[in-house]
Amino acid sequence: MRLVFAGTPEFAATALRALLAAGHPVVGVLTQPDRPAGRGMKLQASAVKQVAQAAGVPVAQPQGLRLDGRHAGDAAAAQAQLLAWAPDLMVVAAYGLILPRWVLQLPTQGCLNIHASLLPRWRGAAPIHRAIEAGDAQTGITLMQMDEGLDTGAMLARAVEPIRADDSTASLHERLARLGAELTVASLPRLAQLAPQAQPGEGVCYAHKIEKAEAAIDWTQPAALIERRLRAFDPFPGAQARRGDETIKVWRGRIGSGQGRPGELLALHADGPEFACGAGSLVLTELQRAGGRRAPAAALLPALALRIDELWT
Repeated sequence: MRLVFAGTPEFAATALRALLAAGHPVVGVLTQPDRPAGRGMKLQASAVKQVAQAAGVPVAQPQGLRLDGRHAGDAAAAQAQLLAWAPDLMVVAAYGLILPRWVLQLPTQGCLNIHASLLPRWRGAAPIHRAIEAGDAQTGITLMQMDEGLDTGAMLARAVEPIRADDSTASLHERLARLGAELTVASLPRLAQLAPQAQPGEGVCYAHKIEKAEAAIDWTQPAALIERRLRAFDPFPGAQARRGDETIKVWRGRIGSGQGRPGELLALHADGPEFACGAGSLVLTELQRAGGRRAPAAALLPALALRIDELWT
């Protein structure tokens, strides 16, 4: 089959590498436009674009795909390019743009999405983060026929991945990226034999986009939830607490055994300070001060000079 691949971040790049390594004819790639990044805010190509260019695959980077939208010119150019590529199938992974009907209907065999959850649970933009935050025991990859809904298409194949007690979004993302690539490469040769299954109506939930405002720790929440959120928001947006005028990033913690007012420092342990939460307590084991790097909390305790009973917000 002649494939077009649509994707942007490293999760998608992992799948593109696997498709190219397996010898699938990728005739073109759609990816997001270059964005400013780094301290110098220089334009940087997406991970997918870098893989495509290294392999000599043509790349298109439309600002939008709606023929009647504000980027209609870009969309028309993308349409002409896709028609020229004449794909049998489009493989999509974390592309970042909604595919309108004309895109979904253009490949002769439609569009296949690599989604990082066990649908219908965690449809939407942030399935890995939300699965960790919710305390799910497992997640996985679903290969899905795309339709005009939000991750509502028929399922073609699934693979399960356990969520470990110490998983962050970064560590789980890496495993799911590999799993998605493996499942896609294994499924394409037998695509005609895969029976589409409609998603069940029960168990639907949405993984809403992660917002920077969610980084602020709410000490009135249970310690177990805060600990999961630390891992879910690693590497973005991180979690943060206020100590007076200082904002301190909190990357890791473990459940403690104390009780007190939410945000109250209860004790200083060898691996970090223990703070009371709405239910239970949390020992903060990895911190980052402004201008510094992530470090074991124990290494920062002397400079912080914490006092028992002080309150963080």
